[in-house]
Amino acid sequence: MAKILVFQHVAYEILGTLDPLLRNAGFRIKYVNFERYPDTEPSLEGYEGLIVLGGPMNVDETRDYPFLETEVRLITDAMERGFPILGICLGSQLLAKALGAKIKKNPEKEIGWYDVSPTEEGTSDPLISTFSGVERIFQWHGDTFELPEGAVRLASSPLCRNQAFRFGEDIYGFQFHLEVDEPMIERWLNVPANKEEIEALNGKVDPGVIMGDTPEYIERLKELSDTTFGGFVSLFGYNKKRHTLPSR
Repeated sequence: MAKILVFQHVAYEILGTLDPLLRNAGFRIKYVNFERYPDTEPSLEGYEGLIVLGGPMNVDETRDYPFLETEVRLITDAMERGFPILGICLGSQLLAKALGAKIKKNPEKEIGWYDVSPTEEGTSDPLISTFSGVERIFQWHGDTFELPEGAVRLASSPLCRNQAFRFGEDIYGFQFHLEVDEPMIERWLNVPANKEEIEALNGKVDPGVIMGDTPEYIERLKELSDTTFGGFVSLFGYNKKRHTLPSR
């Protein structure tokens, strides 16, 4: 049975809709909870893939969260081993950093439902090709990544140019959240730190509007989750090969 490692940063950011897809495909899932065990040094031995989830911290806050350096090192190791890798939100930024790209503040925070469009390359990508011209996707981020050297931009939004990228055949970074369902969104909106973040935006983001929009868009998001993450699961059928990483 294939085993996959999952890096988690806060209790409320989980695999979500990706979890049953992995389990139904026969994967054994091992969470590494860096919030609970910040000094842990997980081994990649015995695993065949890596997923790095989201979180509220910035990738460069290594003084407060030293495990972020551990993660970048392990992501680099996983790439050199030829693992399929998926980074979501903070995970995509850590992945981009491991590939030598800069992480910076996005011009505006995206919290809620936003238009995301595939690029020309995205329309033919094995994972993103089921996106139509414009999709309404759930977001929660204030930072963004620059496109890593050698990577392909797969999706953009009006407020954030780099929404998704692919490096090689089986390494993907998604700034957006395809993994959420309605209970997860409601839970995120009620996390005290998240409520404070929204309140600090002085009315630019309305939790009531987000919850009101969710029933309209959640079914399509689930469809995109199934097809996109299903494509990621299928990557494990490829022969492994080591990745040539960008020069630093």
